[in-house]
Amino acid sequence: MTESILDKAQASSASSSSASDSKPKLGFLGVGWIGRNRMEVIAKHNAAEVAYISDTATHNAEEALKSAPEATQVHSLEAMLHKPEVNGIVIATPSAFHAEQSSLALEAGKSVFCQKPLGRNLEETKRVVEAARQSNKLLGVDLSYRYTAAMQEVYKVVQSGELGQIYAIELVFHNAYGPDKAWFYEPKLSGGGCVIDLGVHLVDLALWSMDFPKVRKVQSHLYAKGKPISMAEGKVEDYASASIELDGNTHVQLSCSWNLPAGQEAIISATFYGTNGGVAFKNVNGSFYDFVAERYYGTKTEQLCAPPDEWMGRAGVAWAERVASGEGFNEEANEFVKVAEVLDKIYGR
Repeated sequence: MTESILDKAQASSASSSSASDSKPKLGFLGVGWIGRNRMEVIAKHNAAEVAYISDTATHNAEEALKSAPEATQVHSLEAMLHKPEVNGIVIATPSAFHAEQSSLALEAGKSVFCQKPLGRNLEETKRVVEAARQSNKLLGVDLSYRYTAAMQEVYKVVQSGELGQIYAIELVFHNAYGPDKAWFYEPKLSGGGCVIDLGVHLVDLALWSMDFPKVRKVQSHLYAKGKPISMAEGKVEDYASASIELDGNTHVQLSCSWNLPAGQEAIISATFYGTNGGVAFKNVNGSFYDFVAERYYGTKTEQLCAPPDEWMGRAGVAWAERVASGEGFNEEANEFVKVAEVLDKIYGR
């Protein structure tokens, strides 16, 4: 059976804990609630040293320093890049800056862990991956649902082959709220709406679980405030559906939204249907944080995994431990390009 990324992370953690002198020094660019959470979890797991913090919002930096009082506050990414002792940069800034900031850090010889999306489109994503390849530095993206215990169980079932021919994958991410920052609603800044914000996670989960097969065809419908739109109109979608045909005759159906009257805070799921049954990753009771894995046999359901699971920040810990072990560029970064390619097709780019 395929070794899971949690197994790999645990093995890496064991090896890195025995070599504490190799603990990398990291700079954290953007320490709003997501960036601060990633910083705190990496520090809690002793995976790296929080060396530098930078944020354009003074309040964010002050809050982060409360959690990492030994860190030094600087006022720009460049200031961190000029520190020879810094091994990596963790980026949690608005999407418009991800590609440029990641590329600058990689070109300066620093490993990078970036919030999704890595780029606003395929070209930006390719550019960052190429920068990582040229500098031979480890590039990670916070595709955090891969690291949930529930999705790991789903991945193992899909990889085992026990589902037989997987002919359908249903992906759903409805968020009853919309983003609270204005830049999310500007396509030039965000790269898109709910698809690039939420759908990116689900497209990644489907392709990753299936070993990134060739994508044959993509069709999509985008809506804003109940009306069909195209990206050329300068609007971002708040509801989208897409049909994705994969090699091997697998059909993927994606639905995602902001502000949907869903009757609960969120509906999140990735369900794989095969000739020998099904398996699903699902949120519980509208939660953004609690997930179960379920195996389906006709009308019977078997629960494979249930909360609690402290998965928030786990992807960053795994990346930091790989940096500590001296890992450079990994060809798995091409997966970020393959996901971006599907998103571009959904957007008609």
